[in-house]
Amino acid sequence: MNEFIVIIPSRLSSTRLKEKALLDLNGKSLIERVYLRAIQSNAKEVFIATDSKKIEDHVKNFSPNVILTSKEHESGTDRVHECAEKLDISDDMVIVNVQGDEPFIDPETINKTADIIFKNKNASVGSACTLFKDNDFNDPNNVKVYLSDSNRAINFLRNVDPIDFSKNKAKYFQHVGIYSYNYKTLSTFVSLPRSKNEISESLEQLRFLDNEHEIYLVEIKELSIGIDTETDYIKALKILKNNG
Repeated sequence: MNEFIVIIPSRLSSTRLKEKALLDLNGKSLIERVYLRAIQSNAKEVFIATDSKKIEDHVKNFSPNVILTSKEHESGTDRVHECAEKLDISDDMVIVNVQGDEPFIDPETINKTADIIFKNKNASVGSACTLFKDNDFNDPNNVKVYLSDSNRAINFLRNVDPIDFSKNKAKYFQHVGIYSYNYKTLSTFVSLPRSKNEISESLEQLRFLDNEHEIYLVEIKELSIGIDTETDYIKALKILKNNG
């Protein structure tokens, strides 16, 4: 049976939105809404990994599956690894790392990302992507992934030369920040030093590519709204209000 777990990293501090994990979204916090979406997936269990006692206490109101982690982690991936380590899972257990600011993530996106590891023997890592819309391509905050014909990631980058884009438009997609891997791969990843390309582009996933770990992606139709800014928050509130 293709079993996997979801781990949602969630930290208290946020540069753009104060304590955004605890923001109220129509009667439920942001982190609770991410959790409620994740448990609709096929995951065996869903855990929240946090650096905050405040978040831990809040999560315990709706789930016992919260793990308190170090405040010193540089990334959500490091936090996910500590959580997995404390859960004492097997090396081959598949983990899906779901960002803690995605209250509308499609549970099927989680399932499809996990399936990459089960179905593709060449994949060390699974992730997702979607087609670009309007002028989103020009925004360096929208990460681009250049794919092979077999949906293997050749490169991740923030800025692309317009001429190259026009020539290879069918190969470029917008990357969606969700990852699947087994515990052994995750443990290897966090033990590696940050790579030059990772530092240059400020994209953690390049450490995988720079160390010859193959990432395969599944294309999804819709990009869910992440909560990074006040504008995102207002947009999310409107969506929830309109949907009842």
